[in-house]
Amino acid sequence: MIIPKYWAEARLQHREGRRQITQHRFGWSDESDAAAQAHADLRVREAMDRVLAGEDLPRRERRVAYNGAEGVPIREEIVDRHGDSIVTRNGYGALCLNTPDVLFADMDAGEEDPSFRHGCLLIIVATIVFAAALKLAGMERLAPAVGIGFASAWALSWFVGRAYTRFVARPRARDARERWDAEALARIRAFAESRRDWNLRVYRTPAGFRLLAMHRTFDPRDPEVAEMFDALDVDPMYARMCFNQRCFRARISPKPWRIGLQRLHAPYSAAWRPEHVDLRERRDWIARYDAASSRFASCRFIETLGQGGEAPEAIAVREVHDLFCRADQDLALA
Repeated sequence: MIIPKYWAEARLQHREGRRQITQHRFGWSDESDAAAQAHADLRVREAMDRVLAGEDLPRRERRVAYNGAEGVPIREEIVDRHGDSIVTRNGYGALCLNTPDVLFADMDAGEEDPSFRHGCLLIIVATIVFAAALKLAGMERLAPAVGIGFASAWALSWFVGRAYTRFVARPRARDARERWDAEALARIRAFAESRRDWNLRVYRTPAGFRLLAMHRTFDPRDPEVAEMFDALDVDPMYARMCFNQRCFRARISPKPWRIGLQRLHAPYSAAWRPEHVDLRERRDWIARYDAASSRFASCRFIETLGQGGEAPEAIAVREVHDLFCRADQDLALA
């Protein structure tokens, strides 16, 4: 697991006749900006040499913090360190616990708004119906009819959409979530039963469940990790990131939009750099976020499964995780 403090970028061009080849690469370091720049220069030179030797490489690396990164370390603000584990602030502002060898696995049911698709469909259908009705009523031009119909559709969708959401969509979504929860817990308990020497702490999260393995540490590329992820239907993106980044990861503070805040946008769409920590807009947002998030928990402890012991490394991570998440407090999940 590598989460560097300093980042840099290097660009190199090579011209052959009318053909120009350009390569961009990142560099990183825990020592200084200069060391990060030297690393970037080295990596871009190596990339150019490989391209000139005939290898097909991408022109640049994606400027992303975590999800989707391929072969590039996690690029996020380092907030705190606890032994080998690091707390970072992700792209939208929440805190994440990153650990090289203590296994976390999240099972998510998803969070789709049950009224969204119905509302969109209702607006489209109502617009067509009203436009057709106004046209048949004698309006000679379709454009005014569509305009009046669209406005009427908004009014209709507000009343009908609220009723549909309250009495149909949300009860259906609640029933579906209860079924998913029961099935997910059954998978978790079946997995634990097949590995009685394991020790798994089970938490409820806003979107599903989280597991924390306590009995030993794991290499993220250990085949047993992949078997667990497959058995529990863990998010494929998370599984891929654990493998690529060689770490496990758990969000340990609320998602901003669940506690009435917009996501962090300072600086907007810019990759993390240490100087961003002094941006006033960012500091103000974090102060509001910390105040609001103190009333919520990120997960809630449910039970322990298995008969295995507890590894010292896992105990240390559990203490940090449960403290940040407020996992033992009776608070709303977010």
